[in-house]
Amino acid sequence: MTRRDDLIALLAARSAKLGTFTLASGRQSSLYIDARLTTMSPDGMTLIGPLGLSAIGDAGWLADAVGGLTMGADPMAVAISYASAATDRPLRAFTVRKEAKQHGAGKLIEGPFRNGDRVVVIEDTITTGGSALKAIDAVRAAGGTVLGVLALVDREEGGVDALRSAGVQAVSLVRAAEVVARIGP
Repeated sequence: MTRRDDLIALLAARSAKLGTFTLASGRQSSLYIDARLTTMSPDGMTLIGPLGLSAIGDAGWLADAVGGLTMGADPMAVAISYASAATDRPLRAFTVRKEAKQHGAGKLIEGPFRNGDRVVVIEDTITTGGSALKAIDAVRAAGGTVLGVLALVDREEGGVDALRSAGVQAVSLVRAAEVVARIGP
């Protein structure tokens, strides 16, 4: 099995559930994916870091940093950053708050993000693309250039198309149908 196959199996066993669920987008779905059960685990990070780094390279994105809306993007961004440490293009990880802090510097973006950074926005699951679009807006407002969006799972419900319609290329490591096909009885 490949690393990607291992990731699909891990998501199916650990993160995916069938039933009736209301998603963050407000949509009803028969599939729920709690990606954090995979992305925050050592074995999940070990798979996601190199696979994410490879996907960024395959897309031709010459990024300086990776990150997205907290909390779904955080463990993925850190895993990818860590995997990049020994490369000739190490990537810094950052996180976008849902709203700016009301104290201190009042920042919306935390971590070593810099004005002028070329960024890949990270998302754990894409349904409508709404969370990624919020992160994109924050990065652009802070002076960053968004190269694209990398998702762990494309739920195949129009989010990737919505991002592309907004002028942002989006790729995913896994499609929801691949996870569903591996869910055990």
